Amino acid sequence: MNFKHKLPIQIRFNDIDLAGHVYNAVYQEYFDLARVDYFSKSLGNSLSWVKTGLVIASIHIDYSTSIVLTDKVEIKSKVSSLGNKSLEMIQEITKEGETEPAAVGKTVLVCFDMPTRTSVEIPESWKEKITLFEEN
Repeated sequence: MNFKHKLPIQIRFNDIDLAGHVYNAVYQEYFDLARVDYFSKSLGNSLSWVKTGLVIASIHIDYSTSIVLTDKVEIKSKVSSLGNKSLEMIQEITKEGETEPAAVGKTVLVCFDMPTRTSVEIPESWKEKITLFEEN
């Protein structure tokens, strides 16, 4: 899979659990950081957390290998499908020097009108910007 967006993540000491690896719930925090960066770069200022934004409808993470404090990792993000009101994003956490991901996340996000708290259609301008971002 070809990923245009990559974000290095610094592993913090408090990300580590008693078994000595990154706690499973922290992976979602890493995905969140990369997701916000992805949309900032692809949509610019058109995404608003007070007007029209995206909310998570579904999250699924498959874990392959553990990540430890000394690992260098990056999150790769891609919008894999665009619907009328929702989109699917695939993200991978990859350790430096390895080709296979340590974890893969799939997230469905719904376009949301924040003032009315209802789902709305994804603006065509967003679809165009995301498509252009993925193609370049």
